[in-house]
Amino acid sequence: MVFVTGGSGLIGSFLIPELLKRGYGVRASFRGQVPEIKGTEAVEWVDGDVLDIAFLRDAIQDVSYVFHCAGVVSYDPQDKALLKHVNIEGTANVVNACLENGNLKLCHVSSIAAVGRPKGVAILNESSKWDQAEEHSAYASSKYFGELEVWRGVAEGLKAVIVNPSVILGPADWSRSSTRLFKYVHDEHRFYTGGQANFVDIRDVVEAMLQLTFSEITGERFIVNAGQMAYKEFFDSVATCLHKKGPSVKVPPALAEVIWRLERFRSVLTGARPLITKETARVSAKNHLFSNDKIKKASGLEFRSLNETIAWVCTQLQEKTAVISGYGK
Repeated sequence: MVFVTGGSGLIGSFLIPELLKRGYGVRASFRGQVPEIKGTEAVEWVDGDVLDIAFLRDAIQDVSYVFHCAGVVSYDPQDKALLKHVNIEGTANVVNACLENGNLKLCHVSSIAAVGRPKGVAILNESSKWDQAEEHSAYASSKYFGELEVWRGVAEGLKAVIVNPSVILGPADWSRSSTRLFKYVHDEHRFYTGGQANFVDIRDVVEAMLQLTFSEITGERFIVNAGQMAYKEFFDSVATCLHKKGPSVKVPPALAEVIWRLERFRSVLTGARPLITKETARVSAKNHLFSNDKIKKASGLEFRSLNETIAWVCTQLQEKTAVISGYGK
């Protein structure tokens, strides 16, 4: 039996069907309404929260593997407390429940945001040191300290692996996670920033998680990243696939600093989520490349090209939109 936290999220919605295909019994947590994920009829869905240690103790009974996918991804300052609760305290609860079980293996989903960025180093890997004196976003800090909870568990005898995906591309809801980048292009916004980002296909993330978890590897972390692409190139590729006009006006760093402050002011006045924050403005200016050498050597995984992934996500999103709109049935 396998237990998956955050079963209704992007990773869970692709991980669970793969687990079922491989013959594993799956128990998965959700919040609110039972997810409607194709091919998951055999899943034992349990409504619960990673902040509820009693729930986790019950959910993890009689399981051999735990995939901890639940987490909050946000660069909005107003989510600082939520990030701490879910990404740090929630992970600590999962680790403690796993330790109480005594004989299972944990796969923890972290992020490249938790990888250190030493000055003057262009290519980062799993050994890149985290400098607490540096300025970090609340999200990055929450993922880093969440990892520390897993390392604590490892020190106490827990078998565990950590995956650090880059920006995960997959056909989620338009308003969630990285799919908002596709929505941005779909709505034909005009502006883009310089800089580059690291991306990876959700299917490759799931494959890496499965290979690492069902192996003898333990006490290791792995960056899961297909490659790097400039924001302009990414937006142009998405625009071509969606038959939209891509962003054409580059926002210089100085203007981005002004915009996030204006967005923050607008957010305070209206209560609406800011379109750009201090963290997203500054993260977008970074040009670090995250090495995937370790995961490729450990698993033999060959990553899909980013253009292939973008085309696949666009097709999936267009099909979903057509069905919701009443077309293509």
